[in-house]
Formats: sequence, C-alpha cells, structure tokens
Amino acid sequence: MQDMTVSIRTLPLLVMIGYYLLTNLVLFCAMWLDKRRAEKNKWRIQESTLFLLAVLGGGIGGLIGMFRFRHKTKHISFLLVYTLTTILHIALFIFLLGKLVTF
Repeated sequence: MQDMTVSIRTLPLLVMIGYYLLTNLVLFCAMWLDKRRAEKNKWRIQESTLFLLAVLGGGIGGLIGMFRFRHKTKHISFLLVYTLTTILHIALFIFLLGKLVTF
C-alpha cells in the first residue's frame, strides 16, 4: 500500500480563513450599522462601500446581515452582488486550498 500522507500548509490556510472571517464580520456589522442609521434618519454607509466589502470577500456576511436585519432586502442589486461574490470567493477559496494541499 502507498503512504497517503496529506500535507497542508497551515499558515497560509489560517491567513485565508482569518481574512474571510474578518471581511464577512465587517460587512455584517456594516449592514447592522447602516440599518440603525436608516431607522434614525442619520448619515448612511454608501452603497458603493457595501458592494466593495462584498467584492473583497464579505458576501456571506452581507447576505446574513441583509436577512438578519431586514435591510436592503428589496434591492435586487444587493442580493445579486452578495450572492455572486459569495460564489466567486468560495470557488477562489477551493482553488487556493487545492494549491495548499499536497498528497
């Protein structure tokens, strides 16, 4: 039988996981903050900033924030951008994970 040793470069993997956790947390919190400001008719977070956070990898946090806080749910553009960027970043994560794992 062959030795089926799997090697994972852990530091880059931890950096990737940390990056995605942070970007998703930031967008989730931004959705919460924007919702609170909307309720109080105060200064709002620009839509372009929310989209940028999704493009940078925070789409899952944005989707969770959308539905948790019932914020921007009527804007199809937010649903599309958050969903598409989530799919792209999951694909990117899987691709990069494949580069970090050797058999």
